[in-house]
Amino acid sequence: MTARINLPTETDAEMTIRLLQAELEATNREVLALTVELESRVDERTAELRAAQQQLQKSNADLVQLTLQLEDRVTRRTGELQKTRDDLETRVQERTKELQAVNQELESFSYSVSHDLRAPLRAITGFTELLSQDYAAAMPDGARRYVEVIGQCAVRMKNLIDDLLAFARLSRQPMAKQLVKVSELVSEVVQELRRDQRQRQVQVRIGPLPDCEADPSLLKQVWINLLSNAFKFTRGRDPAIVEIGCRLDPAEPVYFVRDNGVGFEMQYADRLFGVFQRLHSETEFEGTGVGLSIVHRIVQRHGGRIWAESKVNEGATFYFTIAAPPQS
Repeated sequence: MTARINLPTETDAEMTIRLLQAELEATNREVLALTVELESRVDERTAELRAAQQQLQKSNADLVQLTLQLEDRVTRRTGELQKTRDDLETRVQERTKELQAVNQELESFSYSVSHDLRAPLRAITGFTELLSQDYAAAMPDGARRYVEVIGQCAVRMKNLIDDLLAFARLSRQPMAKQLVKVSELVSEVVQELRRDQRQRQVQVRIGPLPDCEADPSLLKQVWINLLSNAFKFTRGRDPAIVEIGCRLDPAEPVYFVRDNGVGFEMQYADRLFGVFQRLHSETEFEGTGVGLSIVHRIVQRHGGRIWAESKVNEGATFYFTIAAPPQS
């Protein structure tokens, strides 16, 4: 009879321990695999970051170099612009001095010539009058006509000289600015024109005119010349209408004189304010062509502007401004 061998049986605790050990070994293997994979990824990412850092450092170096180059260019360009500006300012100052000197010479020349021409002109006028008075009966009709033409030309020459002297004096005359009651000044000028031209029937409409700071005598000359022209160029109109007013623009008040006279072509407007420039013949309207030049010079001396708008046979409007005094 064979003897039975009793093997020891595994307890539940031992089985549990064994299973746990197996699970732990499997977990360790998984953790190890994950660790290896993670380290691999970390190494890859580190390599990528290191490459990106190197690229960034290179880009920063390039940017720094570019910035330095740009700063150098800006510095050099700024220096060149400053030098150009300084040169330009110097040239402008030199040119301004040259123009001022030339203008002074021309004004002195105009004044001297105009003044010196008066003496021979007086002689021509005087001898022409003597011829007309003492020898008119003995002269044929043609000779009397010649003497009459000489007298008319002498009068015109006298008017030209007087206007030229007045124009030359404008730059010599010091300005005495003060508050001017423009409405009162314009009313005074209109009354003077009505007295001088009693035979004329001119409707004068005066709107509100704000006060300004200007030289009273010079500003009066502006109104005299503009209104005299308005009266003159409305001759033959029925009714003759002259409107005086002020347009209150945001920047500055704009005074104006408007008439319903003969007007002019706007393509010739740039000639209006030149010395001895005329848009109408002397047979149509008298004048020397200096009046608007005087107006232009006076307005400029006051820091203002002057311009005109017109249509043929529909009248003209002259606008001008007077610079406002500086605010304290």
